[in-house]
Amino acid sequence: MSGGQADDTGTEGGDDGDIDTDGADVDAENMGVGIAIGIAIGVALGTALDNLALGIGMGVAIGVALGAGMSQTDYSED
Repeated sequence: MSGGQADDTGTEGGDDGDIDTDGADVDAENMGVGIAIGIAIGVALGTALDNLALGIGMGVAIGVALGAGMSQTDYSED
C-alpha cells in the first residue's frame, strides 16, 4: 500500500514470527513468557498468603495482563 500504511497481510512492520491482527504486531512468544511470569508471581503470593487457589487466580489474571502488555511490539499509530 502507498503512503506507509500497514496492510493486514502480516508482511509489514514486524518480525517474521509476529502475528498481525488488524495492524497491531503481536509477538506470541512474549505473550507466553508474560503469562508464565504472571502465574509464577501469583502462585508465590498465594503460597505466602496460605491460599493457593487465590494465588492461582491472581497468577492467571496477572499473567494475562502482563502477557498482553509484553506481546505488543509496535506502539505507533497509523
